[in-house]
Amino acid sequence: MSVQKAVRRTTVPQIAARKGGVPIVSLTSYHAHTAAIVDKYADFILVGDSLGMVMHGMETTVGVPLDLMIMHGRAVVRGTKQALIVVDMPFGTYEESPNRAFRNAAKIMKETGCGAVKLEGGKRMAETIHFLVERGIPVMAHTGLTPQSSHVMGGFKTQGRDEDTWAAHEDDAKAVADAGAFSVVLEGMVERLAARITKQIDIPTIGIGASVECDGQILVLEDMLGLNPRPPKFVKVYGDLLNQIESAVATYAEEVKARTFPSDDEVYR
Repeated sequence: MSVQKAVRRTTVPQIAARKGGVPIVSLTSYHAHTAAIVDKYADFILVGDSLGMVMHGMETTVGVPLDLMIMHGRAVVRGTKQALIVVDMPFGTYEESPNRAFRNAAKIMKETGCGAVKLEGGKRMAETIHFLVERGIPVMAHTGLTPQSSHVMGGFKTQGRDEDTWAAHEDDAKAVADAGAFSVVLEGMVERLAARITKQIDIPTIGIGASVECDGQILVLEDMLGLNPRPPKFVKVYGDLLNQIESAVATYAEEVKARTFPSDDEVYR
């Protein structure tokens, strides 16, 4: 009698151990059916607060509530078996104090079953990251272009174009690594700076609009599938689902009006 080997989820230590090794593959996902597909190929899946813009039509990620992240996090966990699931902590749920951050991070992990949380910010969040990690909450950090701070930054602006700012970005990355983050997302950052940071810290860097020298890469799934009519410059579009979906919907509408759908194949006799 054959015994099937149990599928085990990728763990936080396994991601951390990939520093300088085989590049880490990651994508976002917000629902069970796409997560089941991504799960076959990704080392970790991020339930990003980008879902506010991608799925709910928000202009920024600032308005995303905690309960919405938890709802989508549950769906992704249910749809997957092997990838590490990381859930974003939305704006306003962790900045006030380490204690509040812990309460909300614990709520996310308990109610979704995810394996880690992600929060934005460098040196200013180091104390909070340390506080969470010491209490059993694995944290993925996020520096560079931090979308939750877009109002302060004046929009979604590339970071590091002025070399005078590089030291501050490097200090941010070192601070979150020293605080205990198991990895850090580098977003919207000039290539040379992201490559320098990757060499300077001991935890994996995950690039999005950064450098091929990062220890891994992440993209928003809908962007790389061609569902965003105006994707960011750093996105390579691997599919054409926007046109495919529109074509399918248009054909369906035509067949309904012509009474050719449902045909004999789609009705019960």
